Amino acid sequence: MASTVGKRPLPPGSDENDPKRIRSNNGSPAPAPPAANGVSEMERKKQEAAARMAAVKAKLAASRAPAQSTASRTPVSVALPPPAAAPVNTVEAKKLEAQRKIAEMKAKMAIKRTPAPGSPASNATVTPGPPSDREQRIAEARARAQQIAARSTAPAPAPAAAPTPPPLRQEAGKSARGGLGIGLHPSLMGDMSASGKSKGARGNQQRVTPRINPYLAAGDDDQKTEQDQGFDPSLGPRRGGERKSKQLEFNQKGKFMAQANALRQQAKLEEMKKRIAAEARKTEIEEASDKAFLVPVPPDVEWWDEGLIDKIDTEDTIITALIQHPVILKAPQDKFQPAPKPLMLTPTEQKKLRRQRRMADMKEEQAKIRLGLIDPPPPKVKKSNMMIVLGEQAVKDPTAVEARVNREIAQRASDHAKANVDRQLTKEQRAEKLKLQQAGDEARGILIAVFKVDNLSSGKHRYQVDVTAKQHALTGIVVLDPEMNLIIVEGGAHSINAYKKLMLNRIQWSENTLPLSNSAGPSTFTGANDGTSKGESGQQNRAAQWLNPLDERGELKDLGENKCHLVWEGQEGRRIFRNWSSRACLTDGEAKDVLGRSKMENMWTLGRSVKTI
Repeated sequence: MASTVGKRPLPPGSDENDPKRIRSNNGSPAPAPPAANGVSEMERKKQEAAARMAAVKAKLAASRAPAQSTASRTPVSVALPPPAAAPVNTVEAKKLEAQRKIAEMKAKMAIKRTPAPGSPASNATVTPGPPSDREQRIAEARARAQQIAARSTAPAPAPAAAPTPPPLRQEAGKSARGGLGIGLHPSLMGDMSASGKSKGARGNQQRVTPRINPYLAAGDDDQKTEQDQGFDPSLGPRRGGERKSKQLEFNQKGKFMAQANALRQQAKLEEMKKRIAAEARKTEIEEASDKAFLVPVPPDVEWWDEGLIDKIDTEDTIITALIQHPVILKAPQDKFQPAPKPLMLTPTEQKKLRRQRRMADMKEEQAKIRLGLIDPPPPKVKKSNMMIVLGEQAVKDPTAVEARVNREIAQRASDHAKANVDRQLTKEQRAEKLKLQQAGDEARGILIAVFKVDNLSSGKHRYQVDVTAKQHALTGIVVLDPEMNLIIVEGGAHSINAYKKLMLNRIQWSENTLPLSNSAGPSTFTGANDGTSKGESGQQNRAAQWLNPLDERGELKDLGENKCHLVWEGQEGRRIFRNWSSRACLTDGEAKDVLGRSKMENMWTLGRSVKTI
């Protein structure tokens, strides 16, 4: 042993026999002394660990076999080779390691090939011969596949005793770090063949789990998992169903040929359908030519007349030689359409049209004169052109010529006046024309209007309301009341518009006048219903108190606050009232009864609701 003079002292509490590498005097570690038989201490420890791992793997392989198969089989004694003696050099150590692995694989294959009970070979002891390299590789692959299948179905085996872990950092700090006094790293406890390259330089670092193919290193993975401290199989990742191999399926001869023939047949059918459709379309086009529009010869008797042939010659037949022309009725909505408005022309355009029309009439008259159809008109002699038209005669006898011209002027004036009178309508014709116009106005639609008048005591107001309604052929009723007077009229649009202008604009409702002494006669608002006169019985009527234009003192009543209001207007299907009349009522109930006969009692309520401003 080298001298320890000048070396740093060992830490307190350390063992003197600690296999620490001796450092040189210069501060660098001195080489370790050679071991016995020429093998270093590290190689010896690796060989011992590999031997222990081989024994553990053999035990695990024996425990994974099925229970019933194990119970029925004849136990086969497998003699594991004892740990080999320390080789002289590293090459001999590797050869011993390879022989040991081959022996382990033979032991596994012997356990798997043990025959079942009852077979002729069950009582015999099988002594397999030395396998070749190819058989050894096939056996090793099959063994690993069976181990993977057994691990997915059989329960996990009890974890084997884990090797002594390396000391913790706190404990290792008591002694010198490094050297050969530390435990074996977990990565060195796996398959030595899989980890041929040693990682001794990273032994004290944190363990990194290597990525290993599960089909090639399944046994090593299980062993490493069991060696980890604190490992709980229930908390590990759940393995899903393993992939199952599928059998090869060979297609029968002619399968794809049949499919191709079916596709060709389908294509031929589609092409045939298209060709038939094109021919049919072409035939339709030819049939739709001019020949298709020829009208066939009508039959002698149509099918709808066959049942009437036997009834033509009978006496009560409705078929005659006369042709019936049904009356064409106009649509009811046509009467509501307004007449087209004429085009608006400027004065210059109107003069131009008049000039063109008169010129056309003159040319037509001249043509008739040339043809001798009419006599030419006499010359129009006036005092201004008398000397030009009648030159010689005017010179000889100017007095006679002037008298002649005056007679012609008077004749032309009388002819013009007579023509105007002939064109005028008579009184009966004017009444008939007005009646036709009112009927046409009514045919376009019936309108109704309701007015409310505060006071109708003035006779002039009553006269205007009454006469105007009769002139425009309006029907309705006037309800007289001490507090309110309601007027309901119905008729055509033109008549209603004219009556609205009268009631709302023309009549001065705030003016009151005395009754006329020379009245033309009784009317709707005079005579029996007028407060100023008496009836046939010699007594005044019921409306005498509020229809009298004079008050108790004999003075005209003040109508400054009297007004007329349009309560409601609208359309109706037909006339409700037959004629124009009036009625005096003292109470609201009596007024509603009068209007209720025509179903217009709601108008009285509506008139009451109108507020007078």
